[in-house]
Amino acid sequence: MEIVVKHEIELIFELKGRLDTQTSVELDKSFKEQTINEHVVVLDFKELEYISSAGLRVILAIKKSLDSMSKTLEIHNINDVVREVFAVTGFINVLNIK
Repeated sequence: MEIVVKHEIELIFELKGRLDTQTSVELDKSFKEQTINEHVVVLDFKELEYISSAGLRVILAIKKSLDSMSKTLEIHNINDVVREVFAVTGFINVLNIK
């Protein structure tokens, strides 16, 4: 998986490939390495092909971390495969999906 981080008005993580057991560690590390001055953090899934339960756990951990800092997590550009995973797991009701 490739992760591109952009500090703009929002902090954007563009994810390309698969977010699974191996690559979820990369996302967690990348998130923890950031100094977050932005109020909104975006996970852009435009080029994300697949997400596993390990990926869901990292997203939930990121959301909890941001909630504790009074910051907002948004998920952008999810495809039908990821949307289905979010729907089945109930994440669609927990996450701010744009």
